[in-house]
Amino acid sequence: MTNNTIKAPQSSLITHLVELRSRVLKALVSVLVIFMGLAYWAQDLYTLLAAPLVATIPDGASMIATGVASPFFAPFKLTMVLSFFIAIPYVLYQIWGFVAPGLYRNEKKLVAPLLFSSTLLFYSGMAFAYFVVFPLAFAFFGAVAPDDVLITPDISEYLSFVLKIFFAFGVAFEIPVAIILMCWTGITTPEQLRQKRAHVIVAAFVVGMLLTPPDVISQVLLAIPMWMLFELGVVVGGWYTRKKQEDTSEDEEEHESTDKPI
Repeated sequence: MTNNTIKAPQSSLITHLVELRSRVLKALVSVLVIFMGLAYWAQDLYTLLAAPLVATIPDGASMIATGVASPFFAPFKLTMVLSFFIAIPYVLYQIWGFVAPGLYRNEKKLVAPLLFSSTLLFYSGMAFAYFVVFPLAFAFFGAVAPDDVLITPDISEYLSFVLKIFFAFGVAFEIPVAIILMCWTGITTPEQLRQKRAHVIVAAFVVGMLLTPPDVISQVLLAIPMWMLFELGVVVGGWYTRKKQEDTSEDEEEHESTDKPI
């Protein structure tokens, strides 16, 4: 084995590592740039985030800060997380730019739409939590509170609570993408998933119970979309499976035609 043969894989590995570092730095810079652009409105962003809760607390009550630095750090923590959420499309673009050269043509046809749809579904899950779940859940919490208890939520605790819910609903809304990938890789089939529909429905309510606050409203509001997204994933997964079989058949026919003697 010559020195050139040994150096070739090493050079290729170093090139990939350099490219990976470059794309990671670009993703981090994009988050930082968005954060710097939003930092001035950090207080306003937190006010907007707290609006569903403030609308349900009794007159005369307000949010409080039990930590000395909480009024400063909580809004900026929210701004940093929001900056990452906004930068997700660009971050995924950098991931796509790194892995795309190593993918086959049919794999590129799958990955590109999945990156776009996964981003859209994650944003949809967050929007669903903010506009639907929060108002109902906070109204429920206010209704079941004892009469002699004054509701004064802490701003840091509230931020941690809503970020967990955002993440839970964002990930839960990725179910169609997960199903499509499982069908594409052959781990399962749409027919097998349809046969396990009853188990999936039960699992959706169990996950809803684990990921949401301990109230029935939030659990149901997460379980039902998960079930509907499962059905959507099965339908789209079936279409992708048929498309993969057609592409495979076309590739085999093309291969056979090239192997025929002239």
